Amino acid sequence: MVKKFSFCLVLIISFLHISWVSAQETVKKSQETVVVTEATVQAPAQQASEVVQAQVQEQLVPAATEAKAVKTNEEVIYTLGPDDIIEITVQRHQEFSGVFPVNLEGKIQYEYVGDVDVTGLTKKELEAKIRQLISTYAVNPEVNVTILEYRSKVYYVLGEVGRPGKYYMRSESMPVREAIVEAGLPTLASATRKCRLITPDKKGNPKTKYVNLYSLLYGGNLKQNIDMHPGDVLYVPSTIMAKVTRIINPVTEPLTAAAGGAAAATTGTGAVTAVRTPTRPRAQ
Repeated sequence: MVKKFSFCLVLIISFLHISWVSAQETVKKSQETVVVTEATVQAPAQQASEVVQAQVQEQLVPAATEAKAVKTNEEVIYTLGPDDIIEITVQRHQEFSGVFPVNLEGKIQYEYVGDVDVTGLTKKELEAKIRQLISTYAVNPEVNVTILEYRSKVYYVLGEVGRPGKYYMRSESMPVREAIVEAGLPTLASATRKCRLITPDKKGNPKTKYVNLYSLLYGGNLKQNIDMHPGDVLYVPSTIMAKVTRIINPVTEPLTAAAGGAAAATTGTGAVTAVRTPTRPRAQ
C-alpha cells in the first residue's frame, strides 16, 4: 500500500515538473515571438522614417541653396560707381551723417576719415566699411546707406522710339523689354524685327546681337528679352518706306508749296468782284 502511494506521488511530481518545464518553454517561445514581431514591425518603421528624413533633407538643401542664392543676388543687385549720390546716416552721430556724391574717381569725401573708395561696393558692404572706419570715434555705430540717385550705370536707346536718349540703370542689368518701354516704345516708322543690341567689349570693339522686338512685345517671345548691361546701345532702325519718305519730302515740299501758291494766285485773278451801282432817286 505504501509502495503504491509512493509510486503515485512520484508520478504526480514528475507530471507537475514536466508541466512546469513545458510552461516555461512556452513562455520563452512567446517572448521570442514578441521580440521578433517587434523587430519586424520596427524595421519598416525605421526604414520609412529614414526615407522621410532623407526626402526632407533633399528638399531642405535646395531650399537653403536657393535662399542663399537669393540673398547673394540681393546683396549685389547694385554696385556703386561714379556720379551716384548716396546718403549715410549714423544713429546718434549727426557729424558722420550726410549726403555724399561719388566723384569720377569713385570716392566720397568723408569727414574725419578722408576719401573713401566706394567703387564696386554694395550698400551692405559700404555700411560695414563705414562702420569699421568710424569705430575709432564712435562705439558700436549703427550705419545705414541709402542710394538717392542712380547715375553710374547708363544705357542708350536710339532710333525710332518715342523718347530716344540716355537712361540710367537701377540694377546691374536691365531687360530689353523694360528698356524699350521706358524709352516710349517703337514708333510706327520702326522696323521692329531688325533691332540691334550693341555691346562694347573691354577693348571697345562692338558686339552686335539682333533682337526681334515685334516678337517680344506683341508675340510674348521672352527668348528675345536679352539683358542689357551698362554701356549697351539698343538701336531701332526705320523701315525702308520711312527712309524713302524722308528723302522725298525735302524735294516735294517746295514744289507743293509753289503749286499751292500758284493756285491761290490764279483763283484771286479770275475772281469777279460785284460792284453795287447806286440807284437814282425817282422824279416826283
